[in-house]
Order: sequence, then C-alpha cells, then structure tokens
Amino acid sequence: MAEKEIRIVTDSTADLPPEFIKENRITVVPLHITFPKGGAYRDGLDLTAKDFYPLLLAAGDAIPKTSTPTKDEFARTYQELMAENPDCQIISIHLSGGLSSTISVAQTAAREVSPDIFPFDSRNISFGMGLQVLEAIRLIKEGAAVKKILDHLSLVAAHTETMFCLDTLEYLYKGGRIGRVTAFFGSILNVKPIIHVKDGVYESFDKVRSQKQAIQKMVDRGLSVLDGRKPLRMGVIHGACESMADLLKEKVETAYGKAVDCFSETGAVIGTHTGPGTLGMTVCHL
Repeated sequence: MAEKEIRIVTDSTADLPPEFIKENRITVVPLHITFPKGGAYRDGLDLTAKDFYPLLLAAGDAIPKTSTPTKDEFARTYQELMAENPDCQIISIHLSGGLSSTISVAQTAAREVSPDIFPFDSRNISFGMGLQVLEAIRLIKEGAAVKKILDHLSLVAAHTETMFCLDTLEYLYKGGRIGRVTAFFGSILNVKPIIHVKDGVYESFDKVRSQKQAIQKMVDRGLSVLDGRKPLRMGVIHGACESMADLLKEKVETAYGKAVDCFSETGAVIGTHTGPGTLGMTVCHL
C-alpha cells in the first residue's frame, strides 16, 4: 500500500469532465489566453469551451495568444496542496514537452518546492493526456506507490494514439504554424488534414475532403493500432461540432465494442490553434 497520500495535478489542456475533476480532487492549473483587442482569460476557469468559440469567430484575424502557467502559479499550487497535507506526494501530469513549455515550467517549480513532487511529460495532448490522469487515479485507489504509477504512465504514453482532423487550416495559418501558400491551397482544394501525436509532436498522416471521411479514417487507424485488442481507454473530443462528434462516438463504440471514457469539447488553448470544426479521438492500446 502507498504510505503517503498521492495527489494529482494536471493542466487545462487535458479536456477532462468537470465532474471527474471534482470527484477525484484533481487540481487543474490553467493555461492562459489573451485576445489582442482585449480580454485575458484562464483556460477553463474564466473561459469555457462553449464561450470561447463564439469569441474566436468574432475576433477575425486578431486571434488570441496562448501561454503557459508561470513558475509561481505552479509553485503556489504545489505549496497549497502540501499545506493541506505536508506528507503528501504529487504527480503532476502535463501537455507534451514537444508542444509546450508547460512541463518544463512545472519541473522548475517542483524542484524549488519539494522532492515529493513528480512532474510527468504525457507526450500527448487533450484526452491523450487526460486518460493518463484517469489511469493514475485508478492506481491511487488501488494503493499503488508513486514509482509504480509513473512506470505505468510511461507505458500508457507509449501506447496511446491521439488523432484529430481540422475542418480548416485558417487557424494554423493565423497562428503562424503554416505558410500562406499551404493554407490557400488547402482552402481551395477543401483539404482537411488528419494529424496525430507521435513521439510527443504533431505529425500529419492523411488528408480528406470531408468530416465523414475523416471519421472513417480515424476509426480505421484505431482498429489497425489495436490489432484485435480491446482498448484500455478511449475518448472523443471536438471543437464546436458536437453533432459530428456524436457520429464519431457512435462509430468508435460500435467498432471497438466499448463505451468511450470521455466525450467533451476541447478548450480555448487547443481551440486557438485548431479552430472550430475540429474532430478528435484517442485510443490507448496497452
């Protein structure tokens, strides 16, 4: 049995259901969103996904900037948890270091606060990270020690496939992720890229002309990855396109013979770069 209480910290890009966060006493450190024409928000706290997408559309070319939590925000979070229970240990699970400096900021804060804080690079994003939180909570309830949990999370991270299809390249272009020519030809050809997270960074693996085609491609890829096994965890995430996400969820559950563990709308930080109409799914094939 674990000798000390283990608490979980994560960040707002995990896209976890609020009721799960509350029930399991998970502490979420928010990333930040700032609109050029005014308005600074904490992801998921001051600005929900439902409220974000209308603001994004209204912003036009003046899209918001995203930023990581500060070292002081992480340090304060850790200190507050340890004030509640000085003997506790903390596992802090965060957005891939290949996509954000969030994990490195958490590591710096942890070193300054306590040796009993263990930042973990999920090497993933959205529910690809969120499912690691679910697994950590499961093992804590079983009485596992920190080392066993971290070893298991490393295994989960290496066996998780996260995919998403962008309905438009407009937001990648506005955010400086791709060039004008790529965005222009993607638009006139109505090309929608399907991207997955590989080794902690984005990689394009296919392109389609419609969301329905994307759904089938992602379901098929998941089946290929599973190779006849039942998934450990699954999730469906969307950005302001719930009806198409419902269809993806239905097809995923039918194809894999299991209910999804998470169905939610991705928040403002991820949505800034992917835009409305984004469809995604995650499957852990451990």
